[in-house]
Amino acid sequence: MNRLNGIVLPKKKSAANLETAAIEIPELVRIPMLMHQGTPCTPVVQPGDTVKVGQLIGSADAEDAVPIHASVSGTVSAISQYQIGRDSVPCIEIEPDGMQILSETCQPPLLKKREDLIAAAKNAGCVGLGGSGKPTHLKLAASSGFDMLILNGAECETDLSSDMRMMLEHGEDIVSGAEMIMKLMKIKETRISILSNQTEIIRHMMDLCEGKKGISICPLPVQYPQGAEKVAVYHTCGRLITEKQTAADVGVLLLNVSTCAFLYQYSQSGMPLVERVVTVSGDCVEHPCNLRVPVGTPAKVLLEYASCSFSALSELYRGGRMMGACLESSEEPILRQQNGLTAVRKQKKTTPSTCIRCGQCMRACPMHLMPMELEHAYRVQNIRMLQKYHVSLCLNCGSCSYVCPAKRPLCETNQLAIALLPKE
Repeated sequence: MNRLNGIVLPKKKSAANLETAAIEIPELVRIPMLMHQGTPCTPVVQPGDTVKVGQLIGSADAEDAVPIHASVSGTVSAISQYQIGRDSVPCIEIEPDGMQILSETCQPPLLKKREDLIAAAKNAGCVGLGGSGKPTHLKLAASSGFDMLILNGAECETDLSSDMRMMLEHGEDIVSGAEMIMKLMKIKETRISILSNQTEIIRHMMDLCEGKKGISICPLPVQYPQGAEKVAVYHTCGRLITEKQTAADVGVLLLNVSTCAFLYQYSQSGMPLVERVVTVSGDCVEHPCNLRVPVGTPAKVLLEYASCSFSALSELYRGGRMMGACLESSEEPILRQQNGLTAVRKQKKTTPSTCIRCGQCMRACPMHLMPMELEHAYRVQNIRMLQKYHVSLCLNCGSCSYVCPAKRPLCETNQLAIALLPKE
């Protein structure tokens, strides 16, 4: 089987060998009513209300939304606004009491069939924990004919290690989650994809999978972006996802390993998604780490724990520096889908020069696109040319921009080009 293109990133997983640590409850958490792909939730609490951990605070009436729960016990101090792009959504601010009192509503669900799992995923507020934020119940409901479950553990972003720690510290939950999903969804085979250089994790997961019918480990080449949906599915089982397809269209249920572990943990405890394991790294932090934090914790709290040099801080990413979103302030909260916080020092700015037609961007693109032609089509606003060159296949992985010797913002241009396409 031919491999898709990609790039090799520097080895900078500085927190990979560090166990996940818990931090003290912050003085304030801010929980936006949109932490998923879809429709925002509606607050169901008011300032002055007392809340408990796991209590519903945001109602999800729309099918493409998932409910939001309190990550701490305490008092609702305000309902402010949280800016997401050009839009803003309500944001519930809670002053913790430090006691972390659990809500009585947190009860394990009764799971007997496929529909029960789908409902549980929604009620738990489960979203893709690899960074996508897509509601998991939509993935589970996308097809009734899945024949393969792929658990994506190929954490190929340079700075991130939260999935690696999940496999090492809670691998049993991942395997038990796979068995649960296979039984309820009537799937016969599971493949867990892990980068081939993570030998300790591969051995550990192989030991856990020994004797488990239908579950196997699939080592993948050390290449970026192995975690992207189309790349992950093709390299794990050889199935090609075309331009307008998703994994479900080729019979694959693709979940992040941390998402799978959470689904199993929820089935046992009934505690919804109220905390995240976040890798804090980057050349601006002295002590990289993996932290388990309540959703809504200010990024600044994590940076202080990691001894960040705020005076040298230039850019702050939610996630890794390749596909992460740039944060405007260290006061922004940790979101449910967030797996990393990357702090980068001030760097010498380079001015893009003229394209020299070297073709490096083409050789790096996993989707075999021609970024330089797409850049030209966008510049002249030629939608037909953008469609001809399949700009919608762009994964936004940033490989083309990374290798471009002229330092042209090719990946960013592709995203602007996609926004020009007519809505279907």
